[in-house]
This record gives sequence, structure tokens and C-alpha cells, in this order.
Amino acid sequence: MMVALFCSCSLKLGVATARQLPSYPPIISSYKHNSPQRSPEWHQTLAFHALAGTLSFGLLLASPPPSLSLQSPSLQSPTTQFCLEDEGVVEEVAPESVTNEGIVEEAWEIVNDSFLDAGRHRWSPDMWLQKREDILSSSIPTRSKAHDVIRRMLASLGDPYTRFLSPSEGDEVLSVNGVEIKGKSAFEVSSLLQGPKETFVTIEVKHGNCGPVQSFKVQRQITARTPVFYRLEPVENGAASVGYIRLKEFNALARKDLVIAMKHLQDSGASYFVLDLRDNLGGLVQAGIEAAKLFLNEGDTVTYTVGRDPQFQRTIVAENAPLVTAPAIVLVNNRTASASEIVATALHDNCRAVLVGDRTFGKGLIQSVFELHDGSGVVVTVGKYVTPNHMDINGNGVEPDFPRIPAWSAVTKHLSDCNMQRKG
Repeated sequence: MMVALFCSCSLKLGVATARQLPSYPPIISSYKHNSPQRSPEWHQTLAFHALAGTLSFGLLLASPPPSLSLQSPSLQSPTTQFCLEDEGVVEEVAPESVTNEGIVEEAWEIVNDSFLDAGRHRWSPDMWLQKREDILSSSIPTRSKAHDVIRRMLASLGDPYTRFLSPSEGDEVLSVNGVEIKGKSAFEVSSLLQGPKETFVTIEVKHGNCGPVQSFKVQRQITARTPVFYRLEPVENGAASVGYIRLKEFNALARKDLVIAMKHLQDSGASYFVLDLRDNLGGLVQAGIEAAKLFLNEGDTVTYTVGRDPQFQRTIVAENAPLVTAPAIVLVNNRTASASEIVATALHDNCRAVLVGDRTFGKGLIQSVFELHDGSGVVVTVGKYVTPNHMDINGNGVEPDFPRIPAWSAVTKHLSDCNMQRKG
């Protein structure tokens, strides 16, 4: 089952780790790794993260209450139990069976199987095998030491997004306001969590594999606001009108409000459209994908995901006819990143819009959160986004067609030539 963007999964929180990420967010998914210590039927989980642009208590609340900073049971406690879930059956495993060396080796295997070196090219199978031999050549006396070894091992990859999560840095969310989230997408769960200011949301949380299930009633302090601003502007000669749409971020309201704007502008007589993605750092990738589909023909490719593991290799296409077919300009700059770059390249490569402005930021990696046997985890870069024209976004950005807004006659000609080349 695909887990990067499209899985139906459960939800994990990563509040503490949000502060460790750079301003340009990775896209995060999660699942349990099939190591030799694990049953192949381990369930999969989807990790939400504040800086993945999805949602976290850091975004939802003005100041998270202390009860939300939840700790898993101490790994050093002799009474700690670790649970394996196999087709609904919970098996308790004594902590002494989860060795320190085994935890390190499990993390090593995850990188060996799934890591995509999309940056400094420090990873190779031979190098990584030697790393394992060096690490496991001596005993690892404590669990804390094992976690330190994993941190150093991951740091050696030179990837700022691949990192270790301690057991205290993630709790599994089971339901929101009584609605089970298993089987729901990140997009759907984000919508459930959001609501009017000062209303309450009840969140059911499970701590660790065997921890207790608790419910928290939390007052919303920050509401999701529309990221869409639009207006109708006349073209210079007055013969036509332009529908200008500013999209500040891709949150749970982006697609719905974009549809409203596009329909209103089209009904008001817009002959052309300008989609302004300048300074849009991204947000919900799925929201960006759904926004791009509004401009594309059925069957057009939105983006590709690629990775060493086949489950991270996917082609995402538009399923319906476009909402508008008028020529369009997409405005971009060096702070157009992540989901915004996916949208911009989807419209550009399918000859639906020209890009105007400055080269985009270049952020197109996919991370997964793999839970280890002791309740800790590792975030690993497992894939990247590739444009419909098979260009690697990450580290490159996208060069616009024009540095400044051209005449609409030039836009129309550019798109016509583009379509002729596609057909040829």
C-alpha cells in the first residue's frame, strides 16, 4: 500500500520534532518497517507534522497545554512492555528481547532498504555495509547509547531531513470528535481538526505501542483562514478581463476556496487567469495536487514520485475535466516551494500556463517516519517529486518562461507552441 501521500492510515504527532525542521517542509508519511524482528503484517501509520504543512497542535493552538507533551513509558523500566499488532492480535514482548544492538541494526536496515540520496551523494551500499560492521563491532550497553549511535549514523548521510525520533516525540491519534481517522487521508483529518475559534475538538490519543488511550478536549485558538484572494482586472485595451488569484498557502481550505474564486471570476467574464504563487512555501501537498487538477485535462500528469522502494513510485493524474480552460500565468519567485512548485510545474508542463518571475526554491523530497521496535523512530528521505516533463525539482528549482509579465498575445502563442510540441 502506498503511504507517501495517498495512504489510508492512522495519525501520529511529532510536535517536539517540528522545531528541528528547516523552513521548507518535507512531506512525511509513516509506516512500520518489516525487519527480521517484525511480522510483515505490521500496520501502517501516517505521520502529521507541523512543518509538513498539514497540521499540528503548534498550528492549531495558540499555546499547547502541558498535557499534549506526552511521554512514552521509560525504555529503561523493567516493567515496560512492547506490543506487536498482527491482524488485530496484540502480543506482549519482554523488553529484554529488544536488544540495543537490534534497535541500531533495525535503523540501519531501514536506510539500507529505502533511503534515497538526493543531495550530497554520501550513501553507497558498500559504504553503508561498512558502517554497520563498524557500529556493531562493539557492544552497546544502554538504550540511550543505542539512540545516540543511530543519531550519528543518520547524520553521516549528510541529509538534513533524515533524523532520529525518540519515543517521546510521537503519539498516535485514533479519532477526532469521535470520528475514527483510520482510512482517512491527511487532507480529511486536517479538515476534522480545524474549526471556528474557541470551539472545542476532542482528540483520542494512544501513547506508544502498549500505552494507555486518553481523550483530550482542546479549545481551538487559531482558525484556518482562507489562503485565496482574488479580483477581476481589465486588460490594458479594455477588450478582456483577467482573473487574478493570490494563493498564500495550501491548507485544507485551499481547493474549496480556489474553486469559488475561479467560478466567480469566470462568471464575471475573465478571459485569462493569473495564479500568484510568490512567497507560497507550500503546505498540504495533497491540497496542492487537488488545486493543480482544477486546471488540467483528464489524464494529464500532475507529478511523479520516485524512490528506490517501488511503493514510493507513483504517477498522479487528473481525473476530471478542468474547471477553466482560459490561458493562464503562474507567478513564482525564490520563495515558491514544495507544493507550490508541484502546482506550477503541473500547469507549465501540460501547456496550461506560462511561468513568470524568478527561479523557484527547489524543494521536492518525500520523507517517511519508520517506527522502531522500542517505540522510537527514524525519519528517512525515501523519494522525490519529478515534474510531468521528468525534471527533478529538488535542489534545482524551476526556471520561469518570462522574467516579467508578457503580453497576453505572447502567452497565447507560447501555450499554442507548447501544445503543438506535445502532439508532435
